Amino acid sequence: MSFLPTIKKNGDFKKIFSRGKSVADRYLVLYFLKNNLEICRFGFVVSKKIGNAVIRNRIRRLFREACRLNLEKFPAGYDFLLVARHNTTQLKCLHLGQSAVRLLKKAGLNGG
Repeated sequence: MSFLPTIKKNGDFKKIFSRGKSVADRYLVLYFLKNNLEICRFGFVVSKKIGNAVIRNRIRRLFREACRLNLEKFPAGYDFLLVARHNTTQLKCLHLGQSAVRLLKKAGLNGG
């Protein structure tokens, strides 16, 4: 299992939400912001409105795996937040990855 750098601090989440740009589709919202590092970092947001803790943790695991499998398509030097929408609960990892790559292309960030 490879290492996926994650965003943990609340201040980092707030900074990305307030200063970052976003693109969305029916499954997720992708926020992104330059981070002045040589790596890209990821944060995953799943609201309590989506489901119980088991469902929310499953979605976070799927987000993590989708990002890990498509890591080469995410440009270095950015922080990314993936925010789940209600339709996300029925998706498989493959579809989440495809959705994230589509959003990267939509944002003009080298979506592979």
